[in-house]
Amino acid sequence: MIYFVATPIGNLGDITLRALETLKSADVIFCEDTRRTLKLLNAYEIKKPLRACHKFNEREAAENILAEAAAGKEVAVVSDAGMPVISDPGNIVAEVLRGAGQAFTVVPGANAALSALVLSAMSSDRFAFIGFLPDKAGDKRRLLEKYADLDMSLIFYVAPQDVDRDISAIYAVFGERRACAVREITKLHEEAVSFDLSAGLPGEKRGEYVLIVEGAKPCNKLCDLSVEEHLLRYISGGMDKKEAVKAVAKDRGVPKSEIYKAALSLDI
Repeated sequence: MIYFVATPIGNLGDITLRALETLKSADVIFCEDTRRTLKLLNAYEIKKPLRACHKFNEREAAENILAEAAAGKEVAVVSDAGMPVISDPGNIVAEVLRGAGQAFTVVPGANAALSALVLSAMSSDRFAFIGFLPDKAGDKRRLLEKYADLDMSLIFYVAPQDVDRDISAIYAVFGERRACAVREITKLHEEAVSFDLSAGLPGEKRGEYVLIVEGAKPCNKLCDLSVEEHLLRYISGGMDKKEAVKAVAKDRGVPKSEIYKAALSLDI
């Protein structure tokens, strides 16, 4: 059998009994980084052959996993931390195994996205996992636009060097919203920092982040109007142009700069 095994995301004590049993009984373990997995195995005095399965060799590794299973071996697949496949190597492996008709199963456990959602104290009634954003600005914006109107919490993974850039990109598409940046989950310096997208996340950025952003709020009926008509409705009610821009931006959940461009075209 082939097992996709979840491993701790920080605290090594979070590994499950079943995960330990699976790793101990495996004939070979395919892992994202042999050095990282070796630390986990050494902590529990487990000695097994390790094979690489990362994003640069995943299809080749999948064929090797198939071959090991065909030879009657028990195979475990792990990533550096958390659940394989979820923003980690493993998805291609699963596709290859399914396509070959090879049975596999999962040994569940720690997951950074769900842990961060709990720590954020933001709405968990409904949520969407987005994961890492693309590197290129245009691709990033196009992806964000697909989720801008979802009325549920959105979960992103963000590398420390990308935190400020990604938050700015999210604000540019989503407008003002509450957010929470969670890092060092289950570790000594675990923290969850709430902030407004417009203000950005303060402080030095260290460690991998999970970013939770609140969902879109239902717009009132004025949002059915064009932006110009929306502005005029507030201005005719007594607001000056600056106040109207702020109100329309809040209604529509977009940056004020976007509404200001439309205001410039009004002959008032």
